[in-house]
Amino acid sequence: MLIKSADDKKKRLRLLQELAKSDRLDERQKDWLRDEYRRLAPGTSGERDAAHYLDMSFSGGMNHAVLHDLRLEADGQIAQIDHLVVDRLLNFFLLETKTYNGSLHVNEHGEFMVEYAGERRYGIESPLEQSRRHETVLKKVLERLKITGRAGTTPTFVHIVMVHPKGIIHRPAANKFDTSMIIKADQFATWHSKHVDKMDAAAVLAGALNLRGRDTVKDWGEMLKAEHRPTNPLELPDFIKPNGRVPTTLLTPRAAVAEPQAAHAMTSKPGAPSTRSSSSPGKHHAAPVCATCGNPLTPKAHKFCQDKAAWFGGKLYCYDHQAAAKRA
Repeated sequence: MLIKSADDKKKRLRLLQELAKSDRLDERQKDWLRDEYRRLAPGTSGERDAAHYLDMSFSGGMNHAVLHDLRLEADGQIAQIDHLVVDRLLNFFLLETKTYNGSLHVNEHGEFMVEYAGERRYGIESPLEQSRRHETVLKKVLERLKITGRAGTTPTFVHIVMVHPKGIIHRPAANKFDTSMIIKADQFATWHSKHVDKMDAAAVLAGALNLRGRDTVKDWGEMLKAEHRPTNPLELPDFIKPNGRVPTTLLTPRAAVAEPQAAHAMTSKPGAPSTRSSSSPGKHHAAPVCATCGNPLTPKAHKFCQDKAAWFGGKLYCYDHQAAAKRA
């Protein structure tokens, strides 16, 4: 079942394109904008293609929860997980999407390189190690949400690197370095079936102990979705901003009401009612606020609490306090 789609990156790409048109940029600013756009645009396309293949295989069923473009925070650490697939056996598949315009080379030491036509090879960061760092943050979030197996067992994490279906992968000998987890984006469903078939007796037993119902898997997915912390598409380094500001033509209507909301939050008190409005005719109704901290809710947090009213006793909570409220 599809729980979360990827965030829209169009606003970010449009911002970069508009800024690049300025005739007041120095070389450092031009280089940063060009590099940022080249980093984001192909990655967005690759993640969208990979999401398409995953959705075709898993979004229509009820045994797996699928989340795309999930950004989590825990203890000051951040994990940007391209795709996450969760099954009823408490397996968490972290899929890292990489889009290369060249051939991907992996040597016997687990080092990754990209080779472009007619050019030398360029060393790149290991996407497997990157995904394992994401696991560290995901573990902390799962512990906070108390997502465990029936017997209190811990989840199993599986790391996959997906490249474009037309990409070329050069691998070392299997006995030198295992690259079975590096696949093309259209192969994950087949890879997943083989992975399940190869599970040993211990893994099968652990899976039987962890087996949860379909509704539980959906709830896990919704809880993780509520933990998503999107980036600000208008955020820029200070040396890029014209006069230290983002162009006003690119600001959203939401930004225009940020100051009134912030002022309202400062006057709110913890434990106050979760919605506030004026009874006087003609006055604008204020945004709903968290029943714990009194801060205004995002539309997603508001809708999630309404959809899961039974969890929260009909009250509304921000992302930071939803888990604690549910446990209570």
